[in-house]
Amino acid sequence: MIKVFIVRPFGERSILKKDTATGNINTIKYNFDAVEAELIRPAMKALNLWGGTTGEVFEAGDIREDMFSELLLADIVIADISIYNANVFYELGIRHALRDKRTILIKSRGFDETPFDLIGLRYIAYEKENPSAALQTLIKSIDETIKADRKDSLVFNILPALQTQDPEKYLALPEDFIEEVTIAEQARLAGKLSLLAYETESFTWQFPALRLIGEALFKLNAFGTAKLVWEKIRNYKSGDIQANDRLATIYQRLAEMEMKRNPDEANAFLVKSDLAIGALINNRMLGSYEVAEAYALKGRNAKTRWINSWSESPENERGAKALQSINLESSFNSYEKGFCEDLNHFYSGINALGLLITTISLAENNPGIWELAFDSKELADQKLIELKNKSNQLSVTVKYSIASAKNKLDLRGASDVWLNITEADFMCLTAVVPARVASIYTKVLQDAPGLNMDATTRQLKLYESLAVKSENVKAALSAMPPSNASKKPVTYFLLFTGHMIDKPDRKQPRFPASKEVEVRKAIKDKLVLEKNKMEEGSVLCGVAGAACGGDILFHEICAELDIPTQMFLAIPREKFLVESVAFAGIDWIERFDKLYEKLPHPVLSDQKELPKWLQKKPRYDIWSRNNLWELNYSLINGGMNMTLLALWDGKAADGPGGTEDMVNLAKKNGSKTVIIDI
Repeated sequence: MIKVFIVRPFGERSILKKDTATGNINTIKYNFDAVEAELIRPAMKALNLWGGTTGEVFEAGDIREDMFSELLLADIVIADISIYNANVFYELGIRHALRDKRTILIKSRGFDETPFDLIGLRYIAYEKENPSAALQTLIKSIDETIKADRKDSLVFNILPALQTQDPEKYLALPEDFIEEVTIAEQARLAGKLSLLAYETESFTWQFPALRLIGEALFKLNAFGTAKLVWEKIRNYKSGDIQANDRLATIYQRLAEMEMKRNPDEANAFLVKSDLAIGALINNRMLGSYEVAEAYALKGRNAKTRWINSWSESPENERGAKALQSINLESSFNSYEKGFCEDLNHFYSGINALGLLITTISLAENNPGIWELAFDSKELADQKLIELKNKSNQLSVTVKYSIASAKNKLDLRGASDVWLNITEADFMCLTAVVPARVASIYTKVLQDAPGLNMDATTRQLKLYESLAVKSENVKAALSAMPPSNASKKPVTYFLLFTGHMIDKPDRKQPRFPASKEVEVRKAIKDKLVLEKNKMEEGSVLCGVAGAACGGDILFHEICAELDIPTQMFLAIPREKFLVESVAFAGIDWIERFDKLYEKLPHPVLSDQKELPKWLQKKPRYDIWSRNNLWELNYSLINGGMNMTLLALWDGKAADGPGGTEDMVNLAKKNGSKTVIIDI
């Protein structure tokens, strides 16, 4: 949630002002508290913003430190410059010196003239007798300020080379929050990381926290969820280098995953990736190595398009189609630009060399197709000679780039297995003795037992399918372990939420024990329908809590239908039984324990109390958190791959974290919701 800091005079002020026509001195009374209550606060509420004033800082006791922090860290500052108030202008000056944008000025009509230094700045005018009349104007101004990237600080407009302060550098993350993220990452709990990302909203340190979580999700290859986190960061800071870098790769990986199933969406992801890469390349803050990395990502996008243009063609047509694709040259050019940007970036160098040698091989194997691109055979032959000369030159440069990287590592007594693989790939492209190629790949595998070589194998298979360096590729493949590369089936989640069996003292019946048979049948009917909708090859997985009533019924019915489930517990077994099972009797406890022994049963927390960093979050408890945990886990493959099955009477919940809460959360996240109305 975006935070606002309000800079204004306080209370009622009496201002003496001379009437220029009569010469009389008039007293004008003004209520600045009313301006906040009738204009500023309603505008913040309309846009779901939060924050406070300097008055709240003064009340806290540590005046200057807190005030300076707010002026630096607040996403938006609203300053009322109606009168010559020293504190207001002092704080406004500090804000303009620290941050280049997102400062909004408001001013009452008919008061002091605007100070000379602020003339030319835009401000929202309001009537002191009726501040609320300017509400819509202020709402529009704040909304535009959030979305725009325009500088509004005189300091930064006059001194364009001045660097704005990055608020994130001054924000410390709570230690217990970092601990939760670390544990979730090490345990590969992408759903828990997604929950933590959701929970950071409204905290001042939200964005450094999102970076920590986004990086963890990226390392876990949870690209769907990582995309949402990094997009949130980029939406706040459009030119953010790290966000654009991560999104460039994330969109690329999502495109690869969607290419067979949904080509249009895959191409849309590639376009988004290209746009993120463009933002990186055009960023003057990037060093040469980072620019080279960006060009390599651009080359990979073009390479993906190139492969898709011919990979499904009959074997006898692949070479011709691969040679004719404009994406072959486009990919080579991007990799070459990356390598020229920084000759230490051997990754772009080896890819440029591989594509150049592939082009030469395709041209030699398909001379008729190659000549069609030129006005004469002589020009085609001349171009091929030029490419061969360039290949020889590039080979030498890439060789020295790899050698330089190895020498640097040797000086530190270190090694890099992927650098060794790059050296083997270089040998495959340039060696004249196939046995040497097999030998170097064998050595690499000995130095890195258990290394996932699927990417390298896919590249060799690509060369094989286009008859590029056939003998060397054959030798390399003979040394490779069997590939584990295979298309992972999409997991479709069925998330269940539902009422517990009524407690004996419940006045208004909701799920009386007498309805268990009827409810069991209703749940089973819905589960059968959902199971029958599954595409061939997809995996169905159930997720639910473990309370007596709907949750336990869901797990039992899924077992009958051979649908695997996971039993999510907000707190450990003994405590959970007391809270959500024991009141219903020994039979439900035994049914719970039977499931507990058979099913995976991850536990959210050791205790009902929230972690310290979460305890100030309004209207939030362990049960609300548990609902979000289950939901975020089930959304890991996106809303299209999840259905919420809700056993619900349609009425408001008895407390937080109930069935109504889960239904609203699922709908908000675009998930299909199936209601079983009892």
